Amino acid sequence: MARARRGEGMIASRIHVTGVVQGVGFRPFVWRLARELDLNGWVRNDAEGVEIAAEGAAAPIAALLERLRSEAPPLARVDAVCAREAAAEGRRGFSIVGSRAGRVNTAIGHDTAPCPECLAELFDPRDRRHRHAFITCTHCGPRFTVTRSLPYDRAQTSLAPHPLCPACADEYADPADRRFHAETSCCPNCGPRLALRNAEGEPLPGQPIAATLALLRAGSIVAIKGLGGFHLVCVADDPAAVARLRARKAREEKPFALLFANAASVAAHAEIGAEDAAHLASPERPIVLLKKRAGCDRKFPGVAPGLAWLGAMLPATPIQYLLFHEAAGRPAGSDWLAQRQDLALVATSANPGGEPLAIDDDEALARLSGIADAILGHDRAVVTPCDDSVIRHGRFIRRARGFTPRAIRLAHAGPGVLALGGHFKNTICVTRHDEAFVSQHLGDLDSAASRLLHEESVARLLALTGIAPELVACDLHPDFHSSRFAAAFAEERGLPLVAVQHHHAHVAAVLAEHGHDGPALGLAADGVGLGSDGGAWGGELLRIDGGHCLRLGSLAPLPLPGGDRAAREPWRLAAAALWRLGRGDEIAARFAAQPAAAGLASLLERGSNCPPTSSLGRIFDAAAALLGVRALSAFEGQAAMLLEGLAERHGAAAPPAGGWSLGPDGSLDLLPLLAALADAEDRGQAAAQFHAAVAAALADWVIGAARGQDLATVALSGGCFVNDLLTRALLSRLESAGLRVLTARQLPPNDGGLSLGQAWVARQTLEA
Repeated sequence: MARARRGEGMIASRIHVTGVVQGVGFRPFVWRLARELDLNGWVRNDAEGVEIAAEGAAAPIAALLERLRSEAPPLARVDAVCAREAAAEGRRGFSIVGSRAGRVNTAIGHDTAPCPECLAELFDPRDRRHRHAFITCTHCGPRFTVTRSLPYDRAQTSLAPHPLCPACADEYADPADRRFHAETSCCPNCGPRLALRNAEGEPLPGQPIAATLALLRAGSIVAIKGLGGFHLVCVADDPAAVARLRARKAREEKPFALLFANAASVAAHAEIGAEDAAHLASPERPIVLLKKRAGCDRKFPGVAPGLAWLGAMLPATPIQYLLFHEAAGRPAGSDWLAQRQDLALVATSANPGGEPLAIDDDEALARLSGIADAILGHDRAVVTPCDDSVIRHGRFIRRARGFTPRAIRLAHAGPGVLALGGHFKNTICVTRHDEAFVSQHLGDLDSAASRLLHEESVARLLALTGIAPELVACDLHPDFHSSRFAAAFAEERGLPLVAVQHHHAHVAAVLAEHGHDGPALGLAADGVGLGSDGGAWGGELLRIDGGHCLRLGSLAPLPLPGGDRAAREPWRLAAAALWRLGRGDEIAARFAAQPAAAGLASLLERGSNCPPTSSLGRIFDAAAALLGVRALSAFEGQAAMLLEGLAERHGAAAPPAGGWSLGPDGSLDLLPLLAALADAEDRGQAAAQFHAAVAAALADWVIGAARGQDLATVALSGGCFVNDLLTRALLSRLESAGLRVLTARQLPPNDGGLSLGQAWVARQTLEA
């Protein structure tokens, strides 16, 4: 309780609340508490969070301070409640007053799906917001993707061009209403408008939702505007429509995610555990990867070919809900939401050619020409593009809509850092005091448009957090766009630049999110990252101690015949394994379908354009090609994903004897395991044995190093740990050995977490 000015038994306090407290109904919550406690004063947003002036008896003010934490609104996150003595203002009653600007020290909320109260109104024919496509309140709806700057007020959002009508204004001003100071509130009279247009931009007749559903049922592909940009949508059990979407988007085999009305509809096609069900129905509405049921691929041919997992999500916007409501025959009430619905929709990101999401209606017409047959858009602008988040077994594969820009709490406060991430699956990170803010998934930085988005996202994240960086961090690779931008940014502002080795950053990201400050063992396993010796690393055992990283060992190297091309052509890795086994004469016959196979043994003998790599990801590629699972990859990681699916379908298997060896130099050689695969007859069994053997080999490697280094904590990171089968098996072995195992939970283990690791290492480097 703060010291406060007393007079006639009354005291006055000035209170600051920080955290996610803007745009989540916090001010009306404070107003209601103050009224209930018979307090006078006011509440307002400011750049640091929420400021409260409270006058009254000591006990009610003490109760206010306690209840600000314990009874906060569902979307709020209260980090601190600080009170100090204040001069009494002599106000009567309690009010919400205008916001005060200043240096930003708060965070904007994340986007969420419609809350139960809004859904009840949406499907109530008597409600004035019946079937209103932009229904929202203080407990739900868009936040991050519609906000231009803080403080969070309507004028700072893309709802600014839509003034409240008298009825909405009354709700906005009524403290007892759920939409009291709901900045994105609107209704059919004053809100944005849906518009359905054909590929030429001409308006299409009819009610937009009904007409869109009719187009989808007729086999059309429709671009539909979501919270963070457009989705390309077609009916999932229409093979011709799915095939057209693949052909038009040039996405030959990469899996599509499906949009279902509810969990009951998903459960008919995939297995849903309790954790999966909670994630599916959570307000954040991520895509959840679920194990397919028998018959799933027959029902949805071409959606996720060859994979054991189906990506499923539930509606995240009123528009998506209305499509299912239309398909169900527009029933009154909400009971239909719990009943299985037949309609399932492919909903994939509208980003042709790997470029950023289309977010503007006119932009969608231009960029999606030749892909979408129609565009269902509206005049509520998307300020920040934000893709769908993807989760499997509670672990992120992609962190974006619904979770950005939630802060990750760090172990201690430190200087402000801007970290620019890597080249693939890029994110950026900024730190403020003891918080790290990691951007939404920005994707690969191959195109000019992606690089522009990367730079714009830096400016936007700095503006929304109010951070003035004291140092800049990037990947060790000097030719990445993110590294070049970091160098230019740092030079222009006279800031120190810290280049962080790729796998050091991977492990550091996990240590940072778990608040681990002491030394730890790190196992980093991925496709590739530039090593400190200039080599292509990817299977590394590291000792991390603050900003210091020592390489204890690595996977025995495998040649990359053809250099970077080998990463796209797994058969080349299989050929390299055969050559290392002394079986190079088998290459031409085994891979006769590949034109370059005849000369590859000679290339390997000469060592021409065959740089070595310690990458575990490339070992997975070699295994997949040796088993005939995949010779050429249509997308990154496909061979490993198919191999995992094959192993999942087979079930548990014991690792073959003698499948690996540990060298005195700290190396781990998996060549004996690849030799066993080269002669395997049962592909499913061999795939399962491969996963079991890799887990067992890595466990032996890590346990030996932990004992040698006298370390009890190990962090696992890198894209290979997206593989659920491998991760679970390795976790079990390491924990059984008494090790404390840390894994990525708040960020993906892949390159999406690099920026946090870079920021953490940079801080440690500066403080050393």
